[in-house]
Amino acid sequence: MAPSSEYHDKEEVVLWMNTVGPYHNRQETYKYFSLPFCVGSKKSISHYHETLGEALQGVELEFSGLDIKFKDDVMPATYCEIDLDKEKRDAFVYAIKNHYWYQMYIDDLPIWGIVGEADENGEDYYLWTYKKLEIGFNGNRIVDVNLTSEGKVKLVPNTKIQMSYSVKWKKSDVKFEDRFDKYLDPSFFQHRIHWFSIFNSFMMVIFLVGLVSMILMRTLRKDYARYSKEEEMDDMDRDLGDEYGWKQVHGDVFRPSSHPLIFSSLIGSGCQIFAVSLIVIIVAMIEDLYTERGSMLSTAIFVYAATSPVNGYFGGSLYARQGGRRWIKQMFIGAFLIPAMVCGTAFFINFIAIYYHASRAIPFGTMVAVCCICFFVILPLNLVGTILGRNLSGQPNFPCRVNAVPRPIPEKKWFMEPAVIVCLGGILPFGSIFIEMYFIFTSFWAYKIYYVYGFMMLVLVILCIVTVCVTIVCTYFLLNAEDYRWQWTSFLSAASTAIYVYMYSFYYYFFKTKMYGLFQTSFYFGYMAVFSTALGIMCGAIGYMGTSAFVRKIYTNVKID
Repeated sequence: MAPSSEYHDKEEVVLWMNTVGPYHNRQETYKYFSLPFCVGSKKSISHYHETLGEALQGVELEFSGLDIKFKDDVMPATYCEIDLDKEKRDAFVYAIKNHYWYQMYIDDLPIWGIVGEADENGEDYYLWTYKKLEIGFNGNRIVDVNLTSEGKVKLVPNTKIQMSYSVKWKKSDVKFEDRFDKYLDPSFFQHRIHWFSIFNSFMMVIFLVGLVSMILMRTLRKDYARYSKEEEMDDMDRDLGDEYGWKQVHGDVFRPSSHPLIFSSLIGSGCQIFAVSLIVIIVAMIEDLYTERGSMLSTAIFVYAATSPVNGYFGGSLYARQGGRRWIKQMFIGAFLIPAMVCGTAFFINFIAIYYHASRAIPFGTMVAVCCICFFVILPLNLVGTILGRNLSGQPNFPCRVNAVPRPIPEKKWFMEPAVIVCLGGILPFGSIFIEMYFIFTSFWAYKIYYVYGFMMLVLVILCIVTVCVTIVCTYFLLNAEDYRWQWTSFLSAASTAIYVYMYSFYYYFFKTKMYGLFQTSFYFGYMAVFSTALGIMCGAIGYMGTSAFVRKIYTNVKID
């Protein structure tokens, strides 16, 4: 029987038990039967086969043993007994103290229930023993499931506790396509603040674009006028005249960046992350990915593997233009930069998950599958992209010749130093996305389903425009101070957005969540570091691409003798 299928009357409906864990730590989950719950009498069932995304997200579906048939009401009935010895009682008490709750699935619809509760004094602990299920059907499909926990029983050692359930079927008007709507939270995601923040960022973009075009139009026009005036002077006057500004560094501005191998690998990876973000958001806007477990992650992995040629093309062509010789090494670094970072973090967190016996522990088979994707899909596609990039756009066609001897960089004011520009560059891009960060974090770390991908698309566009504007302005000031080290500066000033996002994640952890414990904390900060780094690499690549076009443009238009 396929999930989400149409049922016939009296056909078996499976109640899958997923995981149980503390309410405040969303990612700390354990198998449902790791608590001493008992299983129903019905045994015959084929095992559930999970997808790659589910395996990575710690979905552990186990059959509850409850006998449920389509449109067949079940009166309250006992399905099993728990022999409560001291050990089992302690396990339940620990779970109730930590607000454990569990998740189940019927026909892919999630249902949540709480394990038990304590009395006001915190001395006596009670277990909910009666699951009252109400299932809504429309035609021959299940469209709605509700669970009420009843039957509070005090936990006393060496007693027997009977677990019971009942099922009531009722007709529902909910369409099958809309059955997930009740899990969405429009009052949270489509709140006025969300709209205002987008509008606010949009205004900032218009202001920034106006500012950049004004600065560049006016100052560049002045610069061009000054340089063409200097052209008309005779040699004697020119020697006496004081030349200054960005024209002076024309012989060095297209000099290869320091560490070109790492630099081009970062740019290639950044372009790939941008392509993945764009495609996944578009897919999520068209398809409701939230209706299937793990489908978002599976989609992202597939799209990442498929867009590997983008990485190879941009990284390989940039490395060739910078005169790099070790292109195979560059291709390997470019291909494995992001996967190594993600897998390294996952591997570290996996050790803690195994120690905790958590369901988040990634099975060995899944690890092998991910490694195979890296070696047999990502690497060959990256090679294809690299060869294309080197052959199609690997020739250094710069508008100015590069001098043989690098020109000394003059002294300049402290705020023109690349380090200062880098730190300040990330503030505006972060300002344009941080409200959206709050919504994304809440949907990932708390119990909300993110579904407003149109907002996310707008924010991505806004982020790109702001990043490019900021880096162009930074680079113009840097070149005007006759400092030609613009490649790394443009990349890092945009990438510093990541530092602000990571700092915001600390604020979010301490003030917006109630997480605790080694496992959840390391999971949170580990994956936040991965998210921030990936965002930083993406912004850096966008910033560099925009600035590179700008630098080429201004040096094409100026006469150089």
